[in-house]
Amino acid sequence: MVIPRLVIAAPASGAGKTTVAVGLMAALRQAGHTVAGFKVGPDYIDPGFHAVATGRPGRNLDPMLQGEERVAPLFAHGLVGADLAVIEGVMGLYDGALGTEGFASTAHVAKLLKAPVVLVVDASAAGRSVGAVVNGFVAFDTEVRIVGVILNKVGSDRHEAEVRAGVAPTGVPVLGVLRRDTRLSVPSRHLGLVPADEQREQASAAVEAAAELVRQGVDLEAFVAAARTAPPLDAEAWDPAAEVVPAEEGRPVIAVAGGPVFSFRYTETAELLVAAGADVVAFDPLHDPLPEATSALYLGGGFPELHAEALSANVELRRQVATEVAAGLPVIAECAGLLYLCRELDGHPMTGVLPATARMTSRLTLGYRTAIAATTTAFFDEGRRVRGHEFHRTTVDVAAEVNPAWHLPGGVEGIAQPRVHASYLHLHWTASPDVPARFVAAARVHAGLEK
Repeated sequence: MVIPRLVIAAPASGAGKTTVAVGLMAALRQAGHTVAGFKVGPDYIDPGFHAVATGRPGRNLDPMLQGEERVAPLFAHGLVGADLAVIEGVMGLYDGALGTEGFASTAHVAKLLKAPVVLVVDASAAGRSVGAVVNGFVAFDTEVRIVGVILNKVGSDRHEAEVRAGVAPTGVPVLGVLRRDTRLSVPSRHLGLVPADEQREQASAAVEAAAELVRQGVDLEAFVAAARTAPPLDAEAWDPAAEVVPAEEGRPVIAVAGGPVFSFRYTETAELLVAAGADVVAFDPLHDPLPEATSALYLGGGFPELHAEALSANVELRRQVATEVAAGLPVIAECAGLLYLCRELDGHPMTGVLPATARMTSRLTLGYRTAIAATTTAFFDEGRRVRGHEFHRTTVDVAAEVNPAWHLPGGVEGIAQPRVHASYLHLHWTASPDVPARFVAAARVHAGLEK
């Protein structure tokens, strides 16, 4: 497989790589390219902006959640129909999971994809010293091929000349120079913090502002030429249909929560459910009832704590979910979904499916987790080991004795019932395709398609 591709990386978080990556995707699309956008790591927010910029689904590449062996096949799967790939990195180029010597870092993924790297450097507080930074990153790991630099937050022509003079001895070409621009302060905030599905008009405006900045400051032809230096990649595209075996007759409806509140889910989740024989129907819990003939419910992640009052106001849906779950509706809930199944969230009534209440805290819980299923459900057998990711500022107070969902290194987490699995943990189902297959099987039983 030969596909032009570049990884957008940075020495550290905060250098502006999301703005640059999104701006490049949008500017290249406007120049006539069909761009596939990818994000290194478990982040949900950036891929939402990638989708706005490219007009294609945003996708993640994460050796920790997907497994090293799936990264290149998932990349090839996401490339179908595209002529160029832009891969946005995570944190600093060489920063991976703690204590792993860079596992799941941007550099790790770049090597798995044999992808050249463009380094975005914040030059706002340095001049010639930027050259030392670039030189150090080039020398740190010679298996990572840095083919260009984009200088961000440059203050003036004199500042630019000084920085260029520092970079020149490294031999790494400067592909673009982006000036400090106060118009990007608000879009940058949205790119970093607010999901695209939550504020569509503002997201589109932010993407266009980033594209304009890139068009003005980056040599797009040189960027594409650098992407074309990527060598052939020996990878067979991941195929969801090869991971599951669908039933021959009947397709149960699986309702998937969406809208501004439940915007965190991986693209491959729905692809696996469809391949396993389900009809996936998205709905917005802020306004909608359950879709007709719903036979299972998937509640992904998001920020329900920001919309607790509005979620609570959809009384019909809350009652409907409680009634259907009591009647055996299969449910998988991750993070935001867990909160929605509680009795209340920050004092606002939720569905009451679980004997628990949820509330916001000031503490951020963030990181990869190795988890072991604590309770057998329709979807997991006790003792099943998985890798997941947590990202939340809420906590759940359990009001009665329950069966936990997971054993974690620090204790137990989540709540499990025979056909309900609710926890803070986000999984990437490509590493556990039996889970969507079992989810669809449970939906078929609930729909009366199987005994």
